[in-house]
Amino acid sequence: MCEGEITVPAAVLENIAGWVPPRVVANAELPAAWGVDDPWVRRRTGIATRHWAGPGVTTGDLALTAAGKVLASSGRPPLDAILVASSTGDQPMPAMAPWLATRLGYGGVAAWDLSAACTGFVYGLASAVGLLTCGVARRVLLVAAEVYSTLVHPDDRGAGVVFADGAAAVLLRAAGPAEPAGTASYGRVLGFDLGSDGAERELIQVAAGGARERAEPGRFGPADRYFRMRGREVFQHAVTRMTESSAALLARTGWAAADIDRFVTHQANARILTAVGERLDVPSERHVTNIERVGNTGAASIPLALADAASRGELRAGERVLATAFGAGLTWGSTALVWPELPPVEPVTAPLAD
Repeated sequence: MCEGEITVPAAVLENIAGWVPPRVVANAELPAAWGVDDPWVRRRTGIATRHWAGPGVTTGDLALTAAGKVLASSGRPPLDAILVASSTGDQPMPAMAPWLATRLGYGGVAAWDLSAACTGFVYGLASAVGLLTCGVARRVLLVAAEVYSTLVHPDDRGAGVVFADGAAAVLLRAAGPAEPAGTASYGRVLGFDLGSDGAERELIQVAAGGARERAEPGRFGPADRYFRMRGREVFQHAVTRMTESSAALLARTGWAAADIDRFVTHQANARILTAVGERLDVPSERHVTNIERVGNTGAASIPLALADAASRGELRAGERVLATAFGAGLTWGSTALVWPELPPVEPVTAPLAD
């Protein structure tokens, strides 16, 4: 909690946009050396296509496009802070957010990156809400963006079939004095449950590329600069942590599973999504998912799924939304909100061909 008098009672999500690079990679186009086919990938992951950035396209480029879309749709309002959630930053230093702010025409505002892997959007949302509810900011832009195609080793079939590239951006504002925290105003962010477990950090990691590699020369090889994941163990942790976090937040908000209108998990793997939904007793028809079309886009996956659903008219103002994520760190988190009345949201992807 912030110290001192809380000058703003709540935060409201007022707009959203998503973007994926135009290159579509179907399962049939995956490298022959991986020895996979479309039925195998669909059965194990639920993914039919994913989007990969082309040569020279970076995470910052995707973030710029998604952020530009949400700001244009909102009339380019004044901002007090810009946050970027990503684990595939363009470079170790400096952060992407100040560059993004300047490119967007908001040079001078507070801007920083945060890294919580696939939980990055939920952690970023909590950070943005904290700024708003402490009176530090009146409007915050949160962008989640990843270019995982640059982080997956060319020989890593397990990660290669799952991970993809994409970005999404949300605009949040402080609730006004006529919007007390106890009301059910559209767009209101109601709460969070956040957690981590550093003892399991090696389950998902990029071992090299940071200070540890420079401090211990000779310890790491070229392959250590790529993403590694112990899939079976991660599956169990992901299901358990997202289920427990969601249940804790439901208890805190006073919602029952039956009260959830729309449920969106980090789009990691269709089997994980199904398992978490079953444990929470949330019917599949209430799930928000686009993993079949875009794959696992890391920190961008939850807002990208929400933007996609909004563009298709699958989310209605006033619906109660529960979102939950899990990622490297280990990190996990959940958030509850009431869906806002939005201006038209542009499509994120085209429908799958029959």
